[in-house]
Amino acid sequence: MLAYTLRRIGSAIPTLLFIITIAFFMMRLAPGGPFDRERQLPPEIEANILRAYNLDKPVYEQYFDYLINIMHGDFGPSYKYLDFTVTDLITTGFPVSLRLGMSAILLAIFVGVFAGTIAALKQNSVFDYMVMGTAMTGIAIPNFVMAPLLALIFGVYLSWLPVAGWGGGAIAYQVMPIITLALPQIAYVARLTRGSMVETMNSNFIRTARAKGLNERIVVIRHALKGGLLPVISYLGPATAEIITGSVVIEAIFDIPGIGRYFVNGALNRDYPVVMGVVIFFALLIITLNLVVDLIYGFLDPRVKVE
Repeated sequence: MLAYTLRRIGSAIPTLLFIITIAFFMMRLAPGGPFDRERQLPPEIEANILRAYNLDKPVYEQYFDYLINIMHGDFGPSYKYLDFTVTDLITTGFPVSLRLGMSAILLAIFVGVFAGTIAALKQNSVFDYMVMGTAMTGIAIPNFVMAPLLALIFGVYLSWLPVAGWGGGAIAYQVMPIITLALPQIAYVARLTRGSMVETMNSNFIRTARAKGLNERIVVIRHALKGGLLPVISYLGPATAEIITGSVVIEAIFDIPGIGRYFVNGALNRDYPVVMGVVIFFALLIITLNLVVDLIYGFLDPRVKVE
């Protein structure tokens, strides 16, 4: 297990380097610069500013300097948030994004697994068709469409929940963002659970368990669920990363001070260090979560050997 983990970490280094390289040069190729929106400055002052941030060097020198800095854990200062480093912004914003993302994924697991399991046990029934139809609707409607609809209905028309803001982390301010993030994942988890459970319930070991006279509830909980949830476990790694990273749009819509808002503002303002720092952070998060899921998968299914 340790050797497998080390190999995965070693193989992740070239992937991370590739992501850093692509993101770095794409940011530089985009039109505009970090100080283009400032008032017109005398050439000597503008040259001093560029020199202070090493932007006067050739791009390839900036690239190698950046690699050396991030190897020392230095993501640089923000060009737009004065007196803040990129590390400060990530440290401030990520707990908010993590709180929303983890709440959404837990809601998706609970509702999706429950609905998918019941749909599988009542295959081809009205409930099964309702669950699958609702799941397809949830997949088809993107969250950037669902968010304004929820805000319009529950925030404006019914006045049940605040439309935007964080409110110091009050529950009322989190309800709509969490539901918006969770709805597509509930749909995916329900469909995965339903398909896997239908296949598992028709397996030979389930027939054997029933032939031994076990209660149907025990058959489902102790035997069918363990095998039926394996595809869901595989999906949860990238899904968790997708929810946390996908909160970029949701945080902008609901005006939530998470890492996504810094990323959007950084991209609009050509704040290179902020964009690069968030991209690297999200890449590390996705790689780590995929590794964790693979290790859990091997633990749950004895047939899977990491060697």
